Amino acid sequence: MKLLVTGTEGYIGAVLTGVLAAQGHEVTGLDTGYYREGQLYDGLPVPVRTLRRDVRQVRDEDLRGFDAVVHLAELSNDPLGQHNPEVTYAINHHASVALAETCRRVGITRFVYTSSCSVYGVAGEDVVTEESATNPQTAYANCKTFVERDVRALATDNFSPTFLRNATAFGASPRMRFDIVLNNLTGLAWTTREIKLTSDGTPWRPLVHVRDICAAIAAVLAAPREAVHNQVLNVGSDQQNLRVREIAQIVAEEFPGCQLSFGAPSGDNRSYRVGFGKIHSVLPGFQCRWDVRAGARELREIYQRVGMTREQFEFRAFTRLKQLEHLIRVGRLMSNSFGGVRHDDADLSVLWRAVDPDVCGFGDDAIV
Repeated sequence: MKLLVTGTEGYIGAVLTGVLAAQGHEVTGLDTGYYREGQLYDGLPVPVRTLRRDVRQVRDEDLRGFDAVVHLAELSNDPLGQHNPEVTYAINHHASVALAETCRRVGITRFVYTSSCSVYGVAGEDVVTEESATNPQTAYANCKTFVERDVRALATDNFSPTFLRNATAFGASPRMRFDIVLNNLTGLAWTTREIKLTSDGTPWRPLVHVRDICAAIAAVLAAPREAVHNQVLNVGSDQQNLRVREIAQIVAEEFPGCQLSFGAPSGDNRSYRVGFGKIHSVLPGFQCRWDVRAGARELREIYQRVGMTREQFEFRAFTRLKQLEHLIRVGRLMSNSFGGVRHDDADLSVLWRAVDPDVCGFGDDAIV
């Protein structure tokens, strides 16, 4: 297939490009380049070409000739979305729907959208499935539900969208992120030998390795159209529904000498366990090959290989809010590229404090 993948220079996209190319697909990337500085180790695959575009600037001529589009490129951070929801809605909702509309208009038949299990929000002890009611708690999660709703309405005999609700990602990528729970905990364990949770760690989170997300995307593209037409699929495995405290305990065990402590119950009520049976029935060849322990071990080996320092761990390009703060300060995120929104220094400090590991222990465990 000739594929356009948006967000090829992001955390998932940097891995996905190589996975799809290895399966014989011709991959063209589309990316703003905002996170290009965040390279932890070598091994970045290079698409045939990359369109340097904001997703809101995609034109009909950019999309002609492709068989499918895989859409990853959105603002992927809950605190940013909450602080400036109008920007999140402009990019994550309206631009994503507009991209799907353009795909349909120019004759692209397959559209794979990476949604999120964060749409389930607060589910308590219940196990939620694709048939469960969504309960988004943030602007980011709200946008995911709106895109699913609006793009599903675009489906026709000639336009087949598929929606992948990914569990919280973890694992190694050359374009690393340290603002997602397992990656953040392993980074703290490696650089400080200490994990201090500011909560008791009782909320549930489903986790999935970045390579398993890529495998799910590849499986959708390889599946018969009728099998995945307008389907919503949770991506993950039932075995990787874990409490935050269990994730932290596994990390501490895999990083010898790491001290672990817990805090009081948190006011954050986001907690959900997810059922992943449907994806295995729709895509019988798909299975998750990575668990949390293997992912923690993989990251420890990479940190050792590259000799990761605390300065590298805290480098702005590995944390979404910190990098956006930098881009705003140097003038790369202004009226044309950030929805007409400007921030002063006070606003920026609020944004960063929302996920500063020194404040909340390990970033926001619900960021996906």
